[in-house]
Amino acid sequence: MTEAAELPPAPEVAREVFGDRFDDAVRYAELLAEAGVQRGLIGPREVPRLWERHLLNCAVLSEVVPEGVTVCDVGSGAGLPGIPLALVREDLKITLLEPLLRRTNFLTEVVELLGLDHVTVVRGRAEEVMGKVPPVHVVTARAVAPLDRLATWGIPLLRPYGEMLALKGDTAEEELKSASTALSKLGAVGTSILHVGEGVVDPLSTVVRVEVGESPGGVRFAAKRAKAARTSRTRRRR
Repeated sequence: MTEAAELPPAPEVAREVFGDRFDDAVRYAELLAEAGVQRGLIGPREVPRLWERHLLNCAVLSEVVPEGVTVCDVGSGAGLPGIPLALVREDLKITLLEPLLRRTNFLTEVVELLGLDHVTVVRGRAEEVMGKVPPVHVVTARAVAPLDRLATWGIPLLRPYGEMLALKGDTAEEELKSASTALSKLGAVGTSILHVGEGVVDPLSTVVRVEVGESPGGVRFAAKRAKAARTSRTRRRR
């Protein structure tokens, strides 16, 4: 039986990135390396590169998230990028959206253990929670699905004039081109590729930004959104 890989010490730059929450970031890394591996949330081969490839790679997303907004991390999995983002940005209200029970159990444990009062864990698929989760300013995602499919899940959760920020790798430009028609139908009014994490991660983290207009999800989701709003109003009256 192969021994579990050992979590390396946190790099010095992590102290700068996480600041007062550095000890919590270390605890989160330890949880990923232990319970995260045991429960199959991350592969054991990822443990030696947890800091650079996962925690810091996600934390630098904060560079492009506006101040004081609401965020929904779609397909949060083991909490990436949502939990690193929460550790560095206590001004945000973050929802970790994840359909699998074993993952939401892990996320709930982490949120409680680290005292992340500005984070809520919701179990469900993005396409099922419209009307149950209030529309947000920003949707985040990492390694969930190709951009065109991710957009059909994430964009309808946005408020008008919100944005989706998807952490992507070398395929970002290609995915953005392939998804252009789908994005347009979903109400996107602008797209760009951003590189963040200068002086923190190498290579830089690549983010695809998709900005929407007044109808997130486009015509396809307008009726569904209106129905969800009516249902929500009816529940409040009862």
